Amino acid sequence: MSRIVAIDYGRKRTGIAVSDTMQIIANGLTTVPTHELLDFITNYVKQESVERIIIGLPKQMNNEVSENMKNIEPFVRSLKKRLPDMPVEYVDERFTSVLAHRTMLEAGLKKKDRQNKALVDEISATIILQSYLETKRL
Repeated sequence: MSRIVAIDYGRKRTGIAVSDTMQIIANGLTTVPTHELLDFITNYVKQESVERIIIGLPKQMNNEVSENMKNIEPFVRSLKKRLPDMPVEYVDERFTSVLAHRTMLEAGLKKKDRQNKALVDEISATIILQSYLETKRL
């Protein structure tokens, strides 16, 4: 099997997570500056066997997409142009940042480490991907 890549897209930084090849476990990969994201993903897909890319869908509590969607859509269009055969799916990302902070707290990370926004983004991408993997197994 191939890996699945998840993206927690942000205006400045973007968290990236990948599945194992059996598509059971999500692991944080890295956080990259958003302006480097397209090249990073393209290079990663060249090096690894990737089945699909999951993008966190920013929704508000009333189920409407949030303001950040206007930044995500142009990226997804560019991604599809660069990787036309790669399936891209959106997954609801509500509460992932809250869950990421809670995970860091429960893991015993120090306050300084919990304030590391890049780590929060990477953990958020991991939560998005793990949620997708669990839904896929149902």
